[in-house]
Amino acid sequence: MEKNYNRRTEKDYNIFRTTFYMLFLTFVVLPVTKLMYNIKIEGRENLPKNSRVIYTANHVSYIDPPLVSLAAWKNIAYMAKQELFKDDDRLLRFLVHILGAFAVNREKPEIATFKTVKSVFNTNWSLGIFPQGKIVKEPILSNIHKGFIMFAKKFQADIVPVGICGFDGYAKKFFEKHITVKIGTPISYKLNEDDIVREWANQICELTGYENKVEEAEQVLA
Repeated sequence: MEKNYNRRTEKDYNIFRTTFYMLFLTFVVLPVTKLMYNIKIEGRENLPKNSRVIYTANHVSYIDPPLVSLAAWKNIAYMAKQELFKDDDRLLRFLVHILGAFAVNREKPEIATFKTVKSVFNTNWSLGIFPQGKIVKEPILSNIHKGFIMFAKKFQADIVPVGICGFDGYAKKFFEKHITVKIGTPISYKLNEDDIVREWANQICELTGYENKVEEAEQVLA
């Protein structure tokens, strides 16, 4: 029987995984990003105090999840494509699993996904989603998946936009690259869907300098 990668319970977000996560951020992510990417973080004053938050960033690389977690300095469980849990790279598979990520059907979220999100919010962890759904390197924001809005409203979780700026490839030597992670202003789940989409897109584009074509894309789909 194939393993179900989209179901996690509160037990999966226990003190041991929580502690490992913070140790990983402190002793691996922080020094590596400082030495290899000259990382700078802006906007931490915008971080909400509560844990029932959905962190939503533009998606430019495989290192985006640790970058967002480092910027927020939070335990964040990310929705990930199922293929990552079966990747040939054993280290990648291990990290995806041990750091609390879970698989999701981006086209049609399953009941197990909702149960996992509920489990995340029943702990002191937050949720992480990349609304673009895949890595997009062009500085244009167009098609986005609105599932993050559905989860925000279902679980009454505000949305924090995060802009990842300056990524132009993976670093191979010290101080070779420069990345800035910018935290935007929380967006209330109480807004209607169109307003949330508009506000999120506007903030991401303001943070990153991307061209905003979200409304154009939606008009074409309509």
